[in-house]
Amino acid sequence: MLILPMMDIAAKYLSSYMPPLQVTFGRFFFQLVVCVVFAAVTGQFALIKSKRPGINFLRGTLLAMASLIFFTAVKFMPVTTAMAIFFVEPMILTILAAVVLKEKFGIRRLGAILIGLVGAMMILRPSFAEVGLVALLPLATASCFACYLLLNRKYAGTDNLLAIQFSAGLAGTLILGTLLLIGSVSGAEDFSFVVPSLPHLGLVAAIGAISFVGHGLVVTAFQKGEAGVLAPLQYLEIVSATILGYLIFSDFPDAMTWAGIALIITGGVYIAHRERKLQHSG
Repeated sequence: MLILPMMDIAAKYLSSYMPPLQVTFGRFFFQLVVCVVFAAVTGQFALIKSKRPGINFLRGTLLAMASLIFFTAVKFMPVTTAMAIFFVEPMILTILAAVVLKEKFGIRRLGAILIGLVGAMMILRPSFAEVGLVALLPLATASCFACYLLLNRKYAGTDNLLAIQFSAGLAGTLILGTLLLIGSVSGAEDFSFVVPSLPHLGLVAAIGAISFVGHGLVVTAFQKGEAGVLAPLQYLEIVSATILGYLIFSDFPDAMTWAGIALIITGGVYIAHRERKLQHSG
């Protein structure tokens, strides 16, 4: 969680030189390359074959869309602010799990969701005035990512780490590559391929490597530990995002944003706490 915001900071920097669609495509392309090389070097190439290719491709598609929307958001707003709004994702996931998976949904969770949404509105209000509808993009990212996690929850344990990483990289590369090709042929300015400089290409490759390592650590952690214990740790992203955002872009959240972050984290941590209690009682 501490290293994942490096991707977002790099994407924000690169968005001044190339479209977010190209940056996102590069992330998944190089994640795919790193995954294949790692599997070949470690003699685990056979493990990249998925038991549920359709489900994994759908998961990769949702992750690609979430990344594209978020990388677009950070082009126009501070990474910490975008990430803080995105953190309503546990609330969205709780609602989806209740509707789709018929998981329990009590008054306490509803209260935690409402607290988190109040925090999001506190952050959205000044952000909406500053950047307009772009401020809603992290909410769209949270919705896509919640659907991605919902599939992970429903089909937990069906595939190994390399198969999940390979499927995500392949889905993102194919879908985003197709969109980039269409944008380039049509001449759409914000969707056309830009020839990157060597340093920028290296930075895009680094985003792909960070994605492979970071998400590999996350998947491994959730395979070995309880979700209720691990979920609150995602808020550590705020720490590194704030530090890096300040050092590189001189962005620092104001008091209203910090208050909203506190409410969102409170709601998210409480939901994780309730999930852990329900797991133990079951």
